[in-house]
Amino acid sequence: MAFSEFSSVGKKKLGVHVLLIVLDVIALALAARVNIFQEFFFMADLFPLGLAITTLIILFFTLVLDLLVKRMPTARPAFEIGLLYVLSIFWLAFNAFSTSRWRNIPMNCSSIPEEYPDERTWCRDVQALKSFVWIEFVALFFTASFILRYTITEHKRGRTQVWSGPLSCYVPRDLPQRSEFMRQTFTDYFGARGTSAFEKI
Repeated sequence: MAFSEFSSVGKKKLGVHVLLIVLDVIALALAARVNIFQEFFFMADLFPLGLAITTLIILFFTLVLDLLVKRMPTARPAFEIGLLYVLSIFWLAFNAFSTSRWRNIPMNCSSIPEEYPDERTWCRDVQALKSFVWIEFVALFFTASFILRYTITEHKRGRTQVWSGPLSCYVPRDLPQRSEFMRQTFTDYFGARGTSAFEKI
C-alpha cells in the first residue's frame, strides 16, 4: 500500500510506529554494548537485549504487513492495543528487575578512576540503557493508551467501523443514516388487518 493511500490518522500512527522502532534500536544498541563488555553473563543485562530484539521483530513485521497488505487483521485497533499493552507489561517487569540489579552502579561515572576508561564507558552505557528501557516502556504504554482512547471516542460517536479495519486506512466519517424507505415498517405496506397497501380502492 502506497504512503499516499494512508489516511491522516494512519500517517500519524505510522510516524509513532517508526518512532517506537527507533527507540527500540537505540535500546538494543546500548544493551549490546553493555553485554559485550560483560561477555553476556548477567541476566540484568541480557533481559533488555532479548526484549529489545523481540520487540524490534514484532514492530518491524507488523509495520511491513500494514504497509504491504490491505486490511491486515494485525493492523486492526483491537489487535494493536492488545499487542502494545502486552509488550509494555513485559518491559515494565524486566525493567524493574534490571534496574534493581543496576542500583550498585555509580550514577556519576566520573567517580571511576581515569585509569579505567573501559569501565567508565561501560558505566555510561549502563546509565543510558537504564534511561532508554524506561523510555521504551512509556512510549509503548502511551501509544497503546492513545489508540484505545481514540478508538473508544470514535465508537461513542457512532463510528463503530473503526474496529473493523486498520487505522492506517481509517477516515473519520459518520455512517449513512437509514433512508425513509428503509425505516418503513411492515404495516406501512400491509394494513393492520393484513390488507395490501397496493390493493385497489
